[in-house]
Amino acid sequence: MISNNSNIILIGMPGSGKSTVGVILAKLTSKGFIDGDVLIQTTEGKTLQDIVNEDGHMELRRIEERVLLSINCDNHVISPGGSAAYSSKAMNYLRSNGIVVFLHTDLETLRARIKNYETRGLAKGPDQTFDDLFRERMALYTEYADITVETSSKAQEEVAEEILRLALQQGNNL
Repeated sequence: MISNNSNIILIGMPGSGKSTVGVILAKLTSKGFIDGDVLIQTTEGKTLQDIVNEDGHMELRRIEERVLLSINCDNHVISPGGSAAYSSKAMNYLRSNGIVVFLHTDLETLRARIKNYETRGLAKGPDQTFDDLFRERMALYTEYADITVETSSKAQEEVAEEILRLALQQGNNL
């Protein structure tokens, strides 16, 4: 479902570049930028890791859904956390207000980028490996994506430019 709304929603694994590419896209398009992880932390008054440690990964997912459903804006780049795709309610809401772009990064590249897997505040099961998380989330990201951009071997500026090019080719009003 391609929307003519003006938001760009970036989804993908931790380390795929959602926050960095999001800021670049916001600058290129004169849009506001919303980082879902930061929004959760400011709303809850604690870090993602503290939420996971104190209340568990499922509570982080519930909080993330609630926070994402509270976003009401146009003309923004939105970078929800990597676990946003677990909530069909949140993803369908975001998708109804913009175009969803999956930043696909291969597992090897993600492993090289993510050094703090155990302390990053990820909404993952206690015994879930990064490989398990990757496999589990790939199907979800693919399901919600209007556009998929391979990011493994590209500079972040190249990724942002490709997103704009592909979105405009599909007739999106950015």
